[in-house]
Amino acid sequence: MLKVAVLVSGGGTNLEAILKAVEGGEIPDTQIVGVISNNEGVYALERAKNHGVPGFCVSPKDFDSRDDFNKALVAKLDELSPDLIVLAGCLLKIPDEIIHKYNRRIINIHPALIPAFSGKGFYGLKVHEEALKRGVKITGATVHFVDEILDNGEIIAQKAVEVRPGDTPEVLQKRVMEEAEWVILPEVIGKIAKGDIKIG
Repeated sequence: MLKVAVLVSGGGTNLEAILKAVEGGEIPDTQIVGVISNNEGVYALERAKNHGVPGFCVSPKDFDSRDDFNKALVAKLDELSPDLIVLAGCLLKIPDEIIHKYNRRIINIHPALIPAFSGKGFYGLKVHEEALKRGVKITGATVHFVDEILDNGEIIAQKAVEVRPGDTPEVLQKRVMEEAEWVILPEVIGKIAKGDIKIG
């Protein structure tokens, strides 16, 4: 049984795709042991609750220092003891301590074809605004292992999505989510669960 912890920052649409894939059997032998948000009151925690998954908020705002927050996040992950950590719309820079402790056991979904439109400052709508500004004809999503450098780790899977005339950042964001993110993230977790992709 693959034990998965999911880290989120917002609405949790990628989380929803994972939960449905686990419940539907597309991701076999897998349990979501917890959802951790770095923001209070986000809808992702509501989604977790609706699926009977424990949800937790560990927010930097609740701690005197970044170091204290990092320790609390490590403690919460240790408590959940996951085999795999999935960053599903998590806008938090993961502390190096966690990256070292869970080496090759943390994956992230990014809403572009890395190395395009990735790294510091490239998240959410900003990614799609830049893609449109640059005039690219193809964008997409990437699942990669997480290392100390933002959006830098080994690429596991990518899926291309067409950019259409008249696209707005919001329209493009929705298409990338529906056609790429919600497809490849559950697929990769499923392959990890089956042992087709080796972690750790």
